[in-house]
Amino acid sequence: MNPFVFIVGCPRSGTTLLRRLLDSHPLVAITPETHWIPRWYENQKGITPEGLVTRKLVRKLLEYPRFSELGIKRSELKALVDPRGTVRYSSFVSALFDLYGRKRDKRLVGDKTPGYARNLHTLHSLWPNAKLVHLIRDGRDVCLSVLSWQRAKGWTAGQGLARFRTWAQSPVCAAALWWDWHVRLAREAGLAFASGVYAELRYEELVANPGGQCRKLCAFLGIPYDDEMLRVYESRANECNAGDEKHPWRPITPGLRDWRAQMVPQDVELFETTAGDLLDELGYARAHPAPRGEAVHFALAARERCIQEARSHRYAVPVYW
Repeated sequence: MNPFVFIVGCPRSGTTLLRRLLDSHPLVAITPETHWIPRWYENQKGITPEGLVTRKLVRKLLEYPRFSELGIKRSELKALVDPRGTVRYSSFVSALFDLYGRKRDKRLVGDKTPGYARNLHTLHSLWPNAKLVHLIRDGRDVCLSVLSWQRAKGWTAGQGLARFRTWAQSPVCAAALWWDWHVRLAREAGLAFASGVYAELRYEELVANPGGQCRKLCAFLGIPYDDEMLRVYESRANECNAGDEKHPWRPITPGLRDWRAQMVPQDVELFETTAGDLLDELGYARAHPAPRGEAVHFALAARERCIQEARSHRYAVPVYW
């Protein structure tokens, strides 16, 4: 039954690497990032209150820029919808994934959209048998990646982290809250699921021992490990990025981001003050275990603003907050 797996995590945590490794498995295809699956269901966009698909949903998908990346034709999409309006949303998306799998000649199809870390309850309610894989990376390295991200540099009000006022005041504090927000929501959701549904992987362990972590992932997914996962990935990484300029393929390399060497001490202290409890919970050692009072005050005020702004957008907020 597809969707087979959802790969999630705070953006800039290495989910693209994990997606490419799993997509290299002979049995598994991972779609390009979708971004609409839980959101449109939660907001009932093109969906009846009973969860049935309407023609409006098909029109919205055909107009949605990312949908074209699936390579599914208009006629193929329309064929998935019953004119009488009797197709449930979960069945429609499953059929869409089946179609993508047939185009790739693969039976199992999953999705990698990092932000779905905030929507695990919705995904699980729609597809109870789908596996949920949460990739976690040290938030300070995530922060470094966000601050050097070309996409982030172009954010305006209402986009990405720029939807929160803290981004304009302190990008480091905003990135810390963003990381804390995604990771906590996914972990809190994972606690509610039965064993075998949700699993966590660490980015640091993945890049240090990709073979071992791929075996661990395959065991969780219930599929045999295949050396093609690493062989195909490394061959693509060595083919001059395979023409992919937007998301270049790189060899698996530990330490591409290293907050210890690349982050100024003041930024490290502010990040740890803002999200230090989660660093502790995950076993990431702090450089500043006793933050200054002024930093604590700033971080607490920023979190409170973030909570209010998130609620104004009708976003879920971690229970811990």
